[in-house]
Amino acid sequence: MNGTPLRFVLDPIGPELDAALACEAEVFMSTYGNTAEEFDNEYGPYAADTGFMTVLDETGMALATTRFIAPGSAGLKTLNDVSRAPWGIDGARSARAAGIDPARAWDIATIAVRRVPGRASLCSAALYHGIVTAARANGIDFAVMIMDARARRLLSASGLHPNVLPGTGAAEYLGSAQSTPLWANLERMFDQQRRTNPEAHRLIYQAVGLDGITLPTDWTW
Repeated sequence: MNGTPLRFVLDPIGPELDAALACEAEVFMSTYGNTAEEFDNEYGPYAADTGFMTVLDETGMALATTRFIAPGSAGLKTLNDVSRAPWGIDGARSARAAGIDPARAWDIATIAVRRVPGRASLCSAALYHGIVTAARANGIDFAVMIMDARARRLLSASGLHPNVLPGTGAAEYLGSAQSTPLWANLERMFDQQRRTNPEAHRLIYQAVGLDGITLPTDWTW
C-alpha cells in the first residue's frame, strides 16, 4: 500500500458518488464498450433500489466501485435478465430451484476496479469485504449476479465460488463474450472460503490485512 490511506465509502453522495460513477463508467467502457446510454437503459429501472460502495484515494478519485440492487418493485436485475436472450428462462422459478429468497438478496450489478499498480488487489478485497459486511448488517443472506469469465476466475482464486443459476450457463452478455448468471448463500460461501483459503478469508471476511483503508463504522444502508 502506497501513500495516504484509502477511504471506503458506503452509500456515497455528492462528489463521492460522482467519483464512483466515473470509475464504473470508465472501467466498463474500456473493458466491455458499455456506453452511458446503455447504462441508463440497463440500470435506470432499478435506480430507486440501487446503492453503491466505493474506495477513494487521497485525491477523491474512486479506485474501485460496486453497484448493488436491493429488492424492490422492479425486482432483481439478474433474475429479470435471465428471462431475455440468450438464456430465456423463468428467473423466479430458477431462484426457487436454488433456494434463493429474493426478498433477502442483493444483486451485485457491477464491480469496477481501476488497474492501479499496488492498489488494485487491495481495493478488490475491500469491495468484497464491503459487500459481505453490508449484506450481513442489512439482513441480506443471498447474492445474485451475472459475472464475466475473467472476473469469475479472479473471484475463484480467492476461494469464493458462487453457484451457477439453475437453467443458465456461460453466454455473451452486455459486451462480455462470456458471462454466467450466479448466486450464493453468502454465509455458506464464505464458510467454504474459511476452510479452503483461510488467508483470503481473513483478508476479505475479517478485514485482517486491509491496512491503509479507512472502513465505515456503520454498515447499515
